[in-house]
Amino acid sequence: MSQPALKDARLQLDDRVATLTLARDDVRNALTGTALIDDIVDVAEWVNGCDEVSVLVITGEGAAFSAGGNIKDMAERGGDFAGDVAEVATRYRRGIQRIPLALQAVEVPIIAAVNGPAIGAGFDLANMADIRIASTRAKFGETFLNLGIIPGDGGAWFMQRLIGYQQAFELTLSGRIVGAEEAKTLGIALEVVEPEQLLARAHDMAARFAAQPPKALRLTKRLMKMAQRTELKDFLDLCAAFQGMCHNEPEHLAAVERFLKR
Repeated sequence: MSQPALKDARLQLDDRVATLTLARDDVRNALTGTALIDDIVDVAEWVNGCDEVSVLVITGEGAAFSAGGNIKDMAERGGDFAGDVAEVATRYRRGIQRIPLALQAVEVPIIAAVNGPAIGAGFDLANMADIRIASTRAKFGETFLNLGIIPGDGGAWFMQRLIGYQQAFELTLSGRIVGAEEAKTLGIALEVVEPEQLLARAHDMAARFAAQPPKALRLTKRLMKMAQRTELKDFLDLCAAFQGMCHNEPEHLAAVERFLKR
């Protein structure tokens, strides 16, 4: 499956690991007022249709991971923020809200390599990944209330599932910005590394995941997501069906043979 044509991001595929780099450093990789929404959604759909991809890494180019919304457009009531209530709501549904729906549906592990500030919708974008590895230069902030708005991209849904209601509530209501080490303590970041080590560490982890049997990997990711919203008995039925699929895949027998040889 051919790679999508991106406008404001770059995509590279190496050894089953796809790396999406947000490439609008001139606006700190803002998601609105750029083509990044379309780029992210297009890559998410491409990943699901490309059997050559086992892991997706998302990172930012330049100083920031993503500054979220374009505040200049907010101040001028322009771009995605222009119009009456119905018009703004429609733009959210047809715009930035496409990102959480697309990333939630991605069938492979997503690793966010957070190279710098992830603010507002940029923070939420990082939280949509399965794992976050942070540079020491990374900062995280759910800053919507500071601007008199709410997390309109689904951030409140993702963060409380990641770190629990109480901590997510405090970060969202205070609008404060936390550094990389506090983010690790809170459970936002899995690891914190020096900036020059960030992509190497993300790709090392991605390579470990990508080395797993690809069909079973995708089924496992689906199960991990389903476990968050499925009753135990129904979930066990799914596990039984998925396991039946796995036992009938050639990759399973190949993996067993490799294990026995070791």
